[in-house]
Amino acid sequence: MAIPTFVDRVVLHVSGGSGGNGVASVHREKFKPLGGPDGGNGGHGGDVILRVDPDVTTLVDYHHESHRKATNGKQGQGDNRAGSHGASLVLPVPDGTIVSARSGEVLADLVGAGTELVVAAGGRGGLGNAALASKARKAPGFALLGEAGDERTVILELKVVADVGLVGYPSAGKSSLVAAISRARPKIADYPFTTLVPNLGVVTAGEVTYTVADVPGLIEGASEGRGLGHDFLRHIERCAALLHVVDCATIEPDRDPLTDLDVLERELRAHGGLDDRPRLVALNKVDVPEARELAELVRPELEQRGHEVFEISAATHEGLRQLTYAMGELVSRSRTAVDAVTPTRIVLRPAGESDDEFSITQIDGAWHVRGEKPQRWIKQTDFGNDEAVGYLADRLNRLGIEAKLTELGATVGDDVVIGDDDNAVVFEFDPQVQAGAETLFGRRGQDLRLEGR
Repeated sequence: MAIPTFVDRVVLHVSGGSGGNGVASVHREKFKPLGGPDGGNGGHGGDVILRVDPDVTTLVDYHHESHRKATNGKQGQGDNRAGSHGASLVLPVPDGTIVSARSGEVLADLVGAGTELVVAAGGRGGLGNAALASKARKAPGFALLGEAGDERTVILELKVVADVGLVGYPSAGKSSLVAAISRARPKIADYPFTTLVPNLGVVTAGEVTYTVADVPGLIEGASEGRGLGHDFLRHIERCAALLHVVDCATIEPDRDPLTDLDVLERELRAHGGLDDRPRLVALNKVDVPEARELAELVRPELEQRGHEVFEISAATHEGLRQLTYAMGELVSRSRTAVDAVTPTRIVLRPAGESDDEFSITQIDGAWHVRGEKPQRWIKQTDFGNDEAVGYLADRLNRLGIEAKLTELGATVGDDVVIGDDDNAVVFEFDPQVQAGAETLFGRRGQDLRLEGR
């Protein structure tokens, strides 16, 4: 089985690090057995970050290893010692990487060296009991749990970032042309099949330096997915200019330069969004006598259509100097038209949940509470600790959830569901139960509201 060296689309599973738990601890020293709470906070989990690296040109690393996770935060300790934060995981990606959700929603278009996307945020560390102490709650017997990091599946797709895209039928000589005008050395063979991966080369013409991309060959029906279809067309969307490389020495029946060019233009129009790109036409392989005659025959027709035409030979380098300077002029024009001030480093974060405090909907007789705060508080609560559960009840009550449920018509005994559907916590609504864990005079670790329930 062949091992791919170039991959331009992968499915990546990422997980932010979990936050460390806070700790419940009481300071102790000789003759002072209860010196107050001194439990430290847990450390935050590390983020998973995608960062554009100019030295990376393929997504092959994520094809081989598609699950990536950042480091967890450490648990807090006594004596007010906080846990260390988890290390973020930085994943280098090529310039021009599109990041999408499985639904197809585009999350980010990563262009420019150093551009970053926090694709999976690490979880917050839980507060220790020292941070939870207040005038009314002088010695909390509980701490908050650390939150799990974000988990998500994203699709990475590479759109080659090049100034000039070489467009042509398979075996038209595009790879040979890239090798002839740059130092790139693509794999070249005499077969009627298309290049399977983009080949990029750097070209210098006078004072202009630009990149050219020989992308997978185009065939009729590509815009509808035939052959490499959209895999090809995706790679020319970023190009500032296009060069039609036309094979004048083909021996295939029903093929000639004018027909080939018509097919190429038809597929580009069907794909859409490329009409504004300036074009040049290169009639290739004129080192073959029959090809030179054919090129001289069709050139007037192409020029009459408004094309700037060059007769070239990638094999003998004939006509390449004029062609490279013409491409350089198009690139210079394009760069002048675009605002030259480009941020060198952009950091993007996925959109969070709604800023609304919470929402309540009734589904099948149960009241479902949604909102960033209540759902986060649920994850932070140690339900094996009565005092921690009482603290959660106080927080939810202060947020106004109980009052809102009463306003909506909730009655005693109704189920109240908080959290994600696959990991929700169900409470029994009872507004008569006294709230205010700070003012309850029970033993540490005991919540009088839970007695007898």
